[in-house]
Amino acid sequence: METLMFDRDNYEEVIQVPVFVGGDIGGPYDWNLQTVPQTFLDGVIRPMPQGKVVGGGSILNAMCWNRGGADDYDAWEALGNPGWGWKGLLPYFIKSENYTPVYSDAIAEQYSIHYNPSVHGTSGPVHVSYPKYFYNQSVNLFTGLNQLGIPTAFDPNDGTSAGAMFVPTDLNPDNQTRSDARRSYYDPYIARSNFHVMTGQHVTRILIDNVAANAGVSQPMAGGNENGEGSVSGAVSGGLFGNGSTTPPPSSRTRFAARDSSGGLHIAGVEFAPDASAPRQTVLAKREVIVAAGALHSVQLLQLSGIGPRSLLDSLNIPVALDLPGVGHNLQDHALVGTFYPYNNKSYNYPFDLTNNVTLNAAARQRYYSTRTGPWTAGSPNGLAFPSLPSISKNSSSILASANSQSPQQYLADLDPTLIAGYAAQKASLVRRLSSPDIAAYEIINNNAGSLTIAVMHPFSRGVCRITSIDPFEPPLIDPRYGSNPVDLQVFIEAIRFNRQILDTPSMRELQPAEFVPTREANDSDILATIKNGVRTEYHPSGTLAMLPLEQGGVVDPHLRVWGTQNLRVVDAGIFPLIPAAHLQATVYGVAEKAADIIKADNVQSSLRNLTSSSNSTSNSTNTNLNSQMNSISSSSTARMGVISSLGKPSGSPVLYSNDTSKPYVTPSIKSSSRTTVGVSLDEVSSQIIKGKASTSDSTSATSRPTTSDTSSLPTPTSPLTASGSGTFSVVPNSRTSIGVTSSQSMQAFTSEGVARTSSAVSALTSILSTSVTMVYVEGAESGTTREATTTLSSASSTIKKETSTLTSPQTPLSLFSASSSSTSALRTSSAGQTNINAATTLITATSTRDQPASTASDLSTPLSSLLSILQAAETNPDNHNQTALLAVIQWLLNFFHLRD
Repeated sequence: METLMFDRDNYEEVIQVPVFVGGDIGGPYDWNLQTVPQTFLDGVIRPMPQGKVVGGGSILNAMCWNRGGADDYDAWEALGNPGWGWKGLLPYFIKSENYTPVYSDAIAEQYSIHYNPSVHGTSGPVHVSYPKYFYNQSVNLFTGLNQLGIPTAFDPNDGTSAGAMFVPTDLNPDNQTRSDARRSYYDPYIARSNFHVMTGQHVTRILIDNVAANAGVSQPMAGGNENGEGSVSGAVSGGLFGNGSTTPPPSSRTRFAARDSSGGLHIAGVEFAPDASAPRQTVLAKREVIVAAGALHSVQLLQLSGIGPRSLLDSLNIPVALDLPGVGHNLQDHALVGTFYPYNNKSYNYPFDLTNNVTLNAAARQRYYSTRTGPWTAGSPNGLAFPSLPSISKNSSSILASANSQSPQQYLADLDPTLIAGYAAQKASLVRRLSSPDIAAYEIINNNAGSLTIAVMHPFSRGVCRITSIDPFEPPLIDPRYGSNPVDLQVFIEAIRFNRQILDTPSMRELQPAEFVPTREANDSDILATIKNGVRTEYHPSGTLAMLPLEQGGVVDPHLRVWGTQNLRVVDAGIFPLIPAAHLQATVYGVAEKAADIIKADNVQSSLRNLTSSSNSTSNSTNTNLNSQMNSISSSSTARMGVISSLGKPSGSPVLYSNDTSKPYVTPSIKSSSRTTVGVSLDEVSSQIIKGKASTSDSTSATSRPTTSDTSSLPTPTSPLTASGSGTFSVVPNSRTSIGVTSSQSMQAFTSEGVARTSSAVSALTSILSTSVTMVYVEGAESGTTREATTTLSSASSTIKKETSTLTSPQTPLSLFSASSSSTSALRTSSAGQTNINAATTLITATSTRDQPASTASDLSTPLSSLLSILQAAETNPDNHNQTALLAVIQWLLNFFHLRD
């Protein structure tokens, strides 16, 4: 995967130390973007900060870590995205985090910090924990909310949507520093030979085969905007954060990926340059291109490349590669309004004390660096609340009735029928869910100094992001259209009214708040004026490349592929069909982890389709025999299995499916337990090779809108596999499922002398390969189907152990093929064996470094043919040497598919 970002930070205090949270907004790590004048508010532009740094917005954000409600993601799934509900995403939320509970039971009790271990990860890349200092004002707020009927959530990350909650942060518990995307996903892995990042570069367009290029994009433009930044600089007024730091030097490294082979437009690579006046360079992709530039810049890149609304592209004379009206539309953000009720009780400690007292701040700094405790660990506004609309307002029914009565197109900026259809589905979901007392309508952000900032969590307003020029270094036009739907303004009014009730509770009166913004005397007209003047971004733009059906204005399918393309994906907040009621970083990490598994599985399946297609002409009879055998095994199993089958789909493409036809999509249930494991097990690869069928896919016209095609099921997290370094492999224990046999046992079955001399061993071996796939794709880790699959696997394992109990120890693949090997000498007595052993030896030698796999799927034709022939021979004429050659081919396949970390 090619990753192109701009700069690396230099580990500055403003980035690392929590007390400075958000301090670099408006600085050199910010794109310094801005909106157009917000005509539905006060006609003034707003800043739109975005991270211009390795790690993106995770370097700049407020560090809050909450996922939102289960209903947020179930709504995604209901909009046509199977596998993207709460149950489908939870394993990836867990996978991304390394959660550490609060360090003190007394603190946990005082601040109502509880957690459910079953929804948290403890070995993921991102540290999630709590500061070593707490301001007491959060206790006052939670008590006041409880007195008004707002409950305190047990665990803010267990799928609960509404209530008060003290959220954790992306914080390393050991040194109390920010655990951002750079520290979590970049620094630990940059030395790997298969991971390269190019910094100091700006992607100018995506290269599409057989589509006329946007020539203007590729021309250096001296004298214009050289670096793509907006015009906002310095501190962002009216927001939560402050000023910036210093700029690091860029550096360069590059890498190439490997090709998918589905239908649709083929993406050849990307074009890039360090600045506007520099010559353009290109990098080619052998597999696919993944765009992850954020909800604003990803839109810009697609539109510059000819993918977007035809009317926009035509107006700029950009050749239309794909007419996708949804590109840039459906922009959603959490609009935020700051309030100010300064507390006057001097017996409390406040964050601004550090600013006002140099001596106190110096002591806090010394305490932080000597003990990693104290107020410098507590910059994030952790004490939050997410009230529902019915819980705070008697007007909730009338507000939602007003929303329900709106025509879908009434407040939209674009009247394309697909966008109207998509918004109609979204609006219906919002109205239904916001009527519940368990669904958050807005957020209260407590800064412990007198601000109860409010932000709408489920906005009805929809904005747009689009290019205004063919110059890739010209920032995109950003129009969130805050307040364009009056429902959002009504929610703000009700929230400010409720703030007054909060301030009137005994626990909050103890803080002696003064009501300055808005004042106690302000009427609804004054409050509305305060709202329209005060709205800012909560830094959560999303939804601009929505994962929705094509007929609803969607841009990507549930596999995150851009509709109408075969190898272009988007993986960032732009794919959210609806913005969740949360700070978005935990969601983005979860989506990215799920995307990684989808991409790995899709590419393995794509290569296997090509592989089986190219070999069918030479091994059709054997393939038919083996498919019959494997299908028989699959049919006899009561476990729900993911097997390769065309299912008669119009495209003819193989899909993963469940035997339960009423629910054809398999919900992910098994998560990988290690970050240093490859994505596919030996058993799974072997099974899919045997079961694969040839297929063809229809391509899509380059100049017309893509048509909806079957998205099949989403692949689940696969059982991890590690390389031992000696040529053998073994399965890493899975934390949620107990598999009855390891891949090393399967290897022993392959290599142990004479194992295939009995039909029962061959049958058991085949059953192991088949049932391992069941374990990977089974739905429900605790279900009866899982137990049945485990029983089947254990039975097969027992048979193998029985048949191999008196055999010699297995040998490594390369030693089995050494010139002095007796196995090799014996096999050379038959011409078929001679051919198979020579082919396998050549393949192993050529890929011994595991860094130079075959360049195309057609290179698999010979080894696949050998594989099928060997299996057939093993069934009819058991021979240990056939099993040895089989092992060689399978190891080569592992290398071919980059099945390594």
